[in-house]
Amino acid sequence: MGPRQRSPRWQRVALWSVATVVTLASLYPRPMGINIAAQAVRLSDGKIYFEAMPRLTDATITRQSVSDRNAKYYFELSLPADAGESLQRLEITQQNGDLFTREVEFERERSLAFVGQRRSRGEELTISATLFDQDTHTTTVIFDPPITPGTDFTLRLRAERNPRQAGVYLFGVTAYPSGNGVQGQFLGFGRFHIYENDSNLFR
Repeated sequence: MGPRQRSPRWQRVALWSVATVVTLASLYPRPMGINIAAQAVRLSDGKIYFEAMPRLTDATITRQSVSDRNAKYYFELSLPADAGESLQRLEITQQNGDLFTREVEFERERSLAFVGQRRSRGEELTISATLFDQDTHTTTVIFDPPITPGTDFTLRLRAERNPRQAGVYLFGVTAYPSGNGVQGQFLGFGRFHIYENDSNLFR
């Protein structure tokens, strides 16, 4: 019998490719690229969390001078299709709002939410209640019905007036799934710049 011939290069590459596919298949038992409906995560403490967290994608304001009236604060969010649960509640908490000159008070009855972004407004979403906790400087917005996974949406809060002091203002955003026994998940800060204007320099 003559000397054993080595496999051609293309055959070795093919065998390596097959082995790689098998290895990846063992790591990813679900077909990649297929969106399978997710379930909300329930941990050992019994509380329910989003499986894929909502995202705070942008925060903008219409008026940026101190003491400006009727400024609108926009928070743009995205609830992923694989979030596993609808979003029922948002909490917006102002940081360092204890000083009178830095406090921002929103007109609760003028809260608004809608599908899409600030400049591409879609269907309006129903807000059942907007609450305010003076001690924690937290505005709570409750949606009824809850916002379904796969929705990009915007919350607009309208301030009676901007704060009297220039500076950077941070508002922490926390999202809650629908139902009982849910755990809020912090999404980040909306960051707003408030500036002095010429008229205020001579007051």
